[in-house]
Amino acid sequence: MLPNDLDHLRETIRIANDSRASGNHPFGAILVGPEGKMLISAGNTYSEDRGVGHAETNVAREAAQTYDAEFLEQCTLVTSVEPCCMCAGACYWAGIGTVVFGLTEKRLAELTGDNPENLTLDLSCHIVFEAGQRQVTVRGPYPELEAEIVEAHSDFW
Repeated sequence: MLPNDLDHLRETIRIANDSRASGNHPFGAILVGPEGKMLISAGNTYSEDRGVGHAETNVAREAAQTYDAEFLEQCTLVTSVEPCCMCAGACYWAGIGTVVFGLTEKRLAELTGDNPENLTLDLSCHIVFEAGQRQVTVRGPYPELEAEIVEAHSDFW
């Protein structure tokens, strides 16, 4: 754990709550630069683009359009919940060097059950990144934030 991981994760929880309040799924993500400054933030955009508007993919797409690969290799994508395989792939292809998440995909599956809007895939982002030719560092989960993250999903699914 790095000292600012918890602060950055709390920001993603705030974004997830805002996303939920706006009628979207309760997920949030940010891109943090090498100096620790938040560069990009996004919530889930399910109401606009259905299943592909995940917060992490939204951040990764904007990051790839805004910054070069050498810079992104030094950046961190922080997200409230472990990136699904689509989002992990987006982070990988954008060239983001580190991913930090609060809650595991397996724990999310317990919360969402068989809800058709979030049929989770039992595929850890670790496996996705290990299959790549470029290293992506992963930090998470953070059990000390689980209650805060779960609260954003409470009575949603």
